[in-house]
Amino acid sequence: MVPDINIWAVLVATVASMVVGMVWYTPKTFGSAWMRLARVEPGQGKSIAGPLIVSAIAAFITAWVLAGSAFIAQEFYGGSFLANTLITGVILWAGFTLARFFTHDAFEGRPAALTLLNAAHELVAVLAMGLVIGLFGV
Repeated sequence: MVPDINIWAVLVATVASMVVGMVWYTPKTFGSAWMRLARVEPGQGKSIAGPLIVSAIAAFITAWVLAGSAFIAQEFYGGSFLANTLITGVILWAGFTLARFFTHDAFEGRPAALTLLNAAHELVAVLAMGLVIGLFGV
């Protein structure tokens, strides 16, 4: 079985993920705490173009995988595509993203608060992607 993936849903989900990141990491929300915990100095003169491109590519890949996984879950479980997409997103986030964050951050000695902040961002981004993909349907 080859998953039926709606490219428009994936593209809109990619944008949704980027919007979540822009809001999440602004100084008025969690940006100041993130900079302090990650030891990032504001205005270091570095261009953010490269990281934004990498982030967009990663969001696209994540949305593509989520859409394909949601299609497979829908074929297996039936029922609500939206619910299946959100549940699949949470399961994939917990099994891959959260587990890897804990592992890498533990070995790198990052503060637990930074791990939780970044992991929570990823959860919200995946839920936003799942909402978009789920609303587009199969």
